[in-house]
Amino acid sequence: MLKGVHQKLDPQQTPAFFVRGASAFSRTVFFCALSISLMAIDARLNYLSQVRQGFIAALHPLEMAANAPSNWIRDVSNYFSAHNQMVQENYALKQQAFEHQVRLQRLNTVEAENAHLRSLLNGDIPIQPKAVLGEISHTGRDPFSRVVVINRGSQHTIKAGQAVVDSKGVLGQVTRVFPFSSEVTLITDKALSIPIQIERNQLRAIAFGEGNNKLDIPYLPTNVDIKVGDTLVTSGIDGIYPAGLAVAKVTQILQDPDSPFAKIISTPVAEVSNHLQLLVLELPMTKEALPIASTPTSAKTPDAAKVKAGAAVPTPTKRNNPIQPNRIIAPTDNIKPNNKVKPNAPD
Repeated sequence: MLKGVHQKLDPQQTPAFFVRGASAFSRTVFFCALSISLMAIDARLNYLSQVRQGFIAALHPLEMAANAPSNWIRDVSNYFSAHNQMVQENYALKQQAFEHQVRLQRLNTVEAENAHLRSLLNGDIPIQPKAVLGEISHTGRDPFSRVVVINRGSQHTIKAGQAVVDSKGVLGQVTRVFPFSSEVTLITDKALSIPIQIERNQLRAIAFGEGNNKLDIPYLPTNVDIKVGDTLVTSGIDGIYPAGLAVAKVTQILQDPDSPFAKIISTPVAEVSNHLQLLVLELPMTKEALPIASTPTSAKTPDAAKVKAGAAVPTPTKRNNPIQPNRIIAPTDNIKPNNKVKPNAPD
């Protein structure tokens, strides 16, 4: 009888252990689209910068611990293998220091003469930027960009946009800043440009990186006065790089008969692959950032007092004497208040 009862009962299906949802391909497409959307929004709005900096600051001790063995091996190998090289470099540096001391004697005289001439013309004295010493930690992981990472960040007063130089010339510019490190984009990167001028004739132009340790100076005519071996220096008109820093040397000039422009190739003088130490220069101060001195009320000129009182001011008559080409004429706005300007006598 029990056998018949069991035959009448409906068999129950065994429960499934895993509930099948969307397919793996659908989930992959969804998360890929979500990732691309988040990256695009972050690139536009930059809303994850604080989160990214927090993660990098938290992972900085782990990065230092991971790099410690390689740094120890490098230091030990340098200690035993670079002794003779250090002795030779020390001897060469002593000779260079002696030559530089002789040149500095001449430089002090020239600087004093320059400061005196600027004071006569009421010119602005150039501001010497401050610098922070740093060291290259490692290169960037992107093979298509020329980026190095240094061991100085926002905790060391580093800001995005500061120029980076070494003992030879300009290396690049700080593009991203983290609490304890920063990314420096080299001048040979395709995304970076630098205003330059030819040291020989002061011709200004803009140099662009080519990504292969070369610089290109486009949009210059074929008859431009540039020669192989000319030194390129910073012009200082961008407000980032101080004027007069060495950038590159012209190595090749190509002329295409079908193009009105010449292709000028130059090689940077900075040695990023030979040295680890570098300097991060402070951003130059603009005139708007400097305090403006208020003009004292007692420094009013007699002509201004006459105009205020309603008296007529005599106007100088024009002379027919030609202006000498080598004569420097200072504008009347830069004349000191204590110097009285006398009008020319009528003919």
